[in-house]
Amino acid sequence: MTPEHFETVEQHFRRLHEPAFGAAHAAADPSIRPDGTAVAFTGSVFTELVGQAVTRVCLAEAGGVRILTEGAGSQRMPRFSPDGTLLAHLSDAERPGDFQLDVLDVATGTSVWRPRVPGTVEYLSWSPDGSALLLGVAGYGADLAGGQGSGTTASGPGEVPDWAPVVDTNSPERGARSIWIAEPAAGPRSWVLRQVSGPGTNVWEACWAGSDALVCVTSPGAGEESWYTADLRRIARADGTQTVLCTGERQFGVPSASPSGRTVAVVEALCSDRQVVAGDLVLITVDATGSAADSVRIDTNGVDVTSTGWLDEDRLGWTGIRGLDTVVGEYERTSGKVTELWQGVDTFGGRYPELSFSTHGHAGVRHGYDRYPELVIVRGDSVHTIASLAHPGADYLSAIAGTAEAVTWTAPDGLEIQGILCRPAGPGPFPLVTHLHGGPVWGFRSSWSMAFQGTPLLVGRGYAVLHPNPRGSAGRGQRFVEAVFGDMGGSDTQDVLSGIDAMIARGIADPDRLGLMGGSYGGFMSAWLITQDERFAAAAPTAPVTDWISQHHTSNIPHFDRIFLADEPLSYTGRYVERSPLRFAAQVRTPTLLTAGALDRCTPAGQAMEFHRALVESGVESTLVVYPQEGHGVRAFPALIDHCARVLGWFERHMAPASAGDGAVPAQGSGAGGAAG
Repeated sequence: MTPEHFETVEQHFRRLHEPAFGAAHAAADPSIRPDGTAVAFTGSVFTELVGQAVTRVCLAEAGGVRILTEGAGSQRMPRFSPDGTLLAHLSDAERPGDFQLDVLDVATGTSVWRPRVPGTVEYLSWSPDGSALLLGVAGYGADLAGGQGSGTTASGPGEVPDWAPVVDTNSPERGARSIWIAEPAAGPRSWVLRQVSGPGTNVWEACWAGSDALVCVTSPGAGEESWYTADLRRIARADGTQTVLCTGERQFGVPSASPSGRTVAVVEALCSDRQVVAGDLVLITVDATGSAADSVRIDTNGVDVTSTGWLDEDRLGWTGIRGLDTVVGEYERTSGKVTELWQGVDTFGGRYPELSFSTHGHAGVRHGYDRYPELVIVRGDSVHTIASLAHPGADYLSAIAGTAEAVTWTAPDGLEIQGILCRPAGPGPFPLVTHLHGGPVWGFRSSWSMAFQGTPLLVGRGYAVLHPNPRGSAGRGQRFVEAVFGDMGGSDTQDVLSGIDAMIARGIADPDRLGLMGGSYGGFMSAWLITQDERFAAAAPTAPVTDWISQHHTSNIPHFDRIFLADEPLSYTGRYVERSPLRFAAQVRTPTLLTAGALDRCTPAGQAMEFHRALVESGVESTLVVYPQEGHGVRAFPALIDHCARVLGWFERHMAPASAGDGAVPAQGSGAGGAAG
C-alpha cells in the first residue's frame, strides 16, 4: 500500500459519509408505533471519521426522520410500550459499552426512569399487557459473538490497571447472561428490578410468553461455545421455575410467543454463529402446566426463517430468505395456512431479514445494492416507504458502484450454485475478486455495499467482484447447509472454483487476474483455495482459520470446529490436519495479505500469524497486518480506511485493471493524512 492509496480511500469515505455528518446514515432495531404511523429505530451518526458511529434513538414518520436522544454515549434499541405512551431504550451515557435502561415519556421526550443492573443490557421488550419490561443482561466481560466483532462486553465499574492479567476460566458464572424484569412498585410510574433466571442458567435470548412467563434459549455454561448446545425453556415470572420445552442437535434462535403464551414460535437451524440463525419454523403448544404439549414444523415453502412476531393469538408474522430473495409471510394457526405477502431481491435489516411485526403492518429497514437504507412498512403485498436515509454521499457511492446481478452456475457434481456479481460498466473481461462470506452458514444477498465497504470501492476502480453462496450457505434449506458439515474445504471449494470458471467462460473474468478475499470462514476459504489452486494472482484473507488444531485450542468457540469438521482435535489427524491451510503452505504461490484483529477471540490473530510465517519460510510474498484495537473484522475508523486501502493496493499491485487509477474512484484524494505499508 502506498500513501496515495490511503489518501484515495480516505477521500472515498469522506465523500460517502461527510454529507450525512450529524444525521442518521444507517438504521437498525426497528420498532413500529402501536398505531402503525411511525417507526422508532437505532440510527448511526457520524460527526467525524474516528472510531465507530455513535447511535441515537430516532423516529421515522411522514415528515421525515427525527433524532430523539442526544448527549454522552450512545442510545439504541427503542421499544414502544403497548399503549404507545413510553419508549424504552438502552444508553451507555455513564460508561462506554455499559448499556442500561432508559425510559422516555413519548409526549414530553423526557426520561422518567434510569435504573441500573449489575451488567450491560443487551436487549429489552415490553410484556404484552405493558405492565413490565424484560431485560437481557450480560455480565461484565461476557463473550461477544463473532458478528458483534468478538471480544467481550464492558468490564465492570472502576479502573483496571494496565498490569492486570487477562483471566480465562471455565466457571459457569464468568460473564453469565441473565434475565431481569422491571415491574411496577407503589406510586405512579415507580418500578423495581428483579432477576428472574437463577444461578447456573445462562440465558442467550428471551421473549415474553404471556405476561407471567418467559421463553428463553439457555445453557448451563456462559462461554460462547455453550450456545451451540443450548435448549429452549419456559421460565415463570413469579418464582423462576423452569420447564424445558425443546432440545435438539441443532441451534435455536429468535423465539416469540403468542400474547397468552400458549403457543411459542422458534427457529431451529444448523448454525455457525450466535445471532445468525436461519432455518425451520417450529411451533410449540404450551399446556396449562407450562410444559410442551406438542410441536409442529411449519412448511414455509423453502424459506429459511430469520425473524418472527405474533400479530394476535392465532396469526404469526415471519420473514426469511429463499435463495437470493427475501420473503415476508404470515401463518394462521387455526387453519394452518401459510401466506406469502411479499418477495423481492432487496432485504430488511442486517445479516438476515428482520421486521417489527404488528397488526398495522411490519416495519423494517429496507436496502439493496442500488437502494440506500429506508424505513418501510410492509402492508399486505405492498411496501410503503416512511422515510429514506439517502443523502448526496449515497448518490456518490451509487455512481461508482456499478451493478449487481444474480448469477448461477453448475458445480462439478451437478448442483446449481447461486451468487451475486458486482461489476463495472463495459464488456469485460475484468480482473475478478471472489469475495467469500463468513459462517459458513450465512449468505450474500443484495444489500448496500454487499456487507463490505470495500466492494463498491473495488468496482469503482475497475474490478468485478463475485459473491458465491456455496453449499453450507443459508437460504436453500437445512440439507443444503448440512452438506458442509464434515466437509469444510471440500465440495464448497469446487462450488467456488466452478463459479470462477463460469465467469471466465462468460467473458466477465480475466483468467490471468484472479483474486480472493473474505473474512472469518471466508478468510479460511481464501487461505485454503490458494493451497489448492495456483491460478490466483493475489489473496487477502481477513480473520482466517489456517490451523484447525491450534484454532480449537485458542478460540472461544471450540465446539464450532468439532461439529463442522465432524472430527476430534486431540487425535491430531483427520480433517483437523487435512483441511488446514497451514499443512499445505509450501504449495502456495499466491502473494497473500493477511489481516487480523488483536482482540479477536473467535479466530485469534495467531491464525494469521502462523500462516504468514509459513508463507515467508516458503518464499511466498506475504504481508501480515494486525490491528491492535480490532476484533473479528475491521470496523472502526481510521483502521477501516487503512484496511480498505491495503486491500485495494494489494490487488492493484498484483492484478491491476487495465486503467487502474482512471476509474470512478479518484486515484488521489485531498484528505489529510496517509500511511505507508
